Amino acid sequence: MSSYTGATSASGWSWGATWTSGDDAHEDEEDGEEYHGYVTGRDCLLLLVDCSAGMFESSGEDEAAFELCIRCCKTVLLNKIISSDKDLMGVVLFGTDKHKNPSDFKNVFILQDLDLPDAPRIKQLDEFLEDPDLASNFETEYGHNDSFSLSDVFWTCSNMFSKLSIRAAHKRILLFTNNDNPHHGSVPLQRQAKTKAKDLAEAGIELELMHIQPPGGRRFDISLFYQDLLFTSDDDGPVPDASSKFEELLTRVRSKEHMQRALQRIPFCLAPGLEIGIGVYCMVREARKPSFVRLDRRTNEELKTQTKYLCDDTGNDLMKGDLKYYQMFGGEKVIFDKEEVDQIKRFDQPGMVLIGFKPRSRLKRHYYVKPANFIYPDETVIQGSGKLFTALLRRCLARDVIAICRYIPRSNASPVFIALVPQDEERDDQGVQLSPPGFHVIFIPFAGELRNLTINETARASTAQIDAAKAVVKKLSFPFDSESFENPRMYDIVHYI
Repeated sequence: MSSYTGATSASGWSWGATWTSGDDAHEDEEDGEEYHGYVTGRDCLLLLVDCSAGMFESSGEDEAAFELCIRCCKTVLLNKIISSDKDLMGVVLFGTDKHKNPSDFKNVFILQDLDLPDAPRIKQLDEFLEDPDLASNFETEYGHNDSFSLSDVFWTCSNMFSKLSIRAAHKRILLFTNNDNPHHGSVPLQRQAKTKAKDLAEAGIELELMHIQPPGGRRFDISLFYQDLLFTSDDDGPVPDASSKFEELLTRVRSKEHMQRALQRIPFCLAPGLEIGIGVYCMVREARKPSFVRLDRRTNEELKTQTKYLCDDTGNDLMKGDLKYYQMFGGEKVIFDKEEVDQIKRFDQPGMVLIGFKPRSRLKRHYYVKPANFIYPDETVIQGSGKLFTALLRRCLARDVIAICRYIPRSNASPVFIALVPQDEERDDQGVQLSPPGFHVIFIPFAGELRNLTINETARASTAQIDAAKAVVKKLSFPFDSESFENPRMYDIVHYI
């Protein structure tokens, strides 16, 4: 049999899966198990920016709240181009005197519709930041009006999501404002906004508040209005304090702009008859260059690749059911079909099984096999998983132990042994989560993968040489932050983009 690959012109964009699972992306994903919920589609993000007059007030040398928001929007666009260029983004202004939206709502201006991030969008935001007289020119071109209705704003966002021609895996709204009570004195507008926010939550649209410190040092009181609009889970923790600096606001935006997508949602068996649901996440992944796209030389449209299997004898197309596999044994071919191969490869159902506990000191650095994953409780798999997971995490932290488990990520994957290293939650002074509570999944090598190395004897450094080297190393030491260094492998392509 031979294979034939042809390319045909595609009339539109071809939207793929929302994520890749790192080292396991190349393996077959034909399990269809009960606990596997892979979501396909694109991540859609809307940035809502309050444009009332209070957003343009500044105290001293600090930037106005509106400038902070626009700088964050620009940074998010740049990050999307590099990391998730297929995700959709949009920017909506509210509290303007002029309006631009399909429903003709007053004081709602769609600056950028939901679309792929590109250079013209970034240049449009740069025009705001480079304007030396931004407040005056913005008032002339867009104006300010505090009589807006947040219900109309949310309705506009909902319509923008519903009109998408592609499937959206996650829909989120980030709302930037420094006004903690926009509908003060108007009970009907407050009721309408709360009702529409509830409708967004029921439609699967997440609303996140990116609140900024009001001018004059006044405290942003979320309980006055926005507390009833945010439908967050208990896992999100307390709402952070209002941001006053660009770095603080950008840190919060970065924690919300990317949706945490689970690689697997599987059961964790603690004992016979006792299971909890967990989600497995990839915390760190190697940055790869964007893949090239084949285009038609005549129309410049994207090409769609199709693969066909042909029979050498007849030239007819072969279906998947016609394909056979074989293994040489005793000089003869032992034939298998696809179902038999899958059954041979299937060791057990996907999941984790607890084997026992060991002191944390027993986990050595040279056991490193590949980058670790992270697990967190998932109530969608088994109800009540969060409480039992929290109890296990606290006891492991208190006793400074690690859990040894057997791990099967998918039904066609081989079992591996892992160590679960507990991690406590960590937040900064603003209340922004720096480290989530959960377990790091450390892959443990098998005994056959450990080798005894023969090290040849070499000349030993003298005590004076060692002390001199220590002094040099101490002077070169500094607080390490991976974001302070450019990735040399990605620098050229990012620079060109």
